[in-house]
Amino acid sequence: MTAPSRLVPVVFRALVCAAAVVGVAIDCAYGSVPVVLSYFTIWTNLLVAVVLGLSAARTWRRRPDVAPLYRGGVLLFILITGLVFHLVLANPSSPFNVVADLARLTGARAVANQLLHTVTPAGALLDFLLLTAPRTLRPRHAALWLAYPLVYVTFALLRGALLAPGTARRYPYPFVDAARYGYAQVTVNALVLGAAFYALGLALVTVDRFRPTPPLAPRPLRETGFRLRREVR
Repeated sequence: MTAPSRLVPVVFRALVCAAAVVGVAIDCAYGSVPVVLSYFTIWTNLLVAVVLGLSAARTWRRRPDVAPLYRGGVLLFILITGLVFHLVLANPSSPFNVVADLARLTGARAVANQLLHTVTPAGALLDFLLLTAPRTLRPRHAALWLAYPLVYVTFALLRGALLAPGTARRYPYPFVDAARYGYAQVTVNALVLGAAFYALGLALVTVDRFRPTPPLAPRPLRETGFRLRREVR
């Protein structure tokens, strides 16, 4: 990639990284840090900041990008963050909605909410569609990506079990609230969400397989007859 063509993905990824960092920083400044750090949204935005920040640095230095397993996984997780927020938590018709809590967010906290749930998911998706080489994701990745939400659900349940009943924000999300719904219902919720995440992961792999190569994406490796070599623009 030439310097101008490298500049676009570097700047864009840096901006998405900054959006994630600013959103997390605002939430930590206005809330209890241990509570803030218990949310899937925060975990995932920190991953976005690390992976896209590293990707920007590697692109600028003309080094190979972050491995597709991690790039695709972070994209899936941040899309899950945005979709669950908008379709479940911020949806008045959802039984797990927290619309009343969201209505109380004002000023910087309202800005952080949009950065973490809307800007970073949209930015990561645009980076994937417009600035990333296609045909790098594999169906097996979709199964491997399920390890991350499984780790998070395990953490959320263990945290809730260790905290005293009545503790504020004992369970970060209503669909993992074992005190209210019981472990059986939480298990069903987790299985349903897991199946949806797996389906979304497979959809992401399918889209990656058939999408065209974006003009600013790095050229894929090609066979030269002796060894694999990256095409140079």
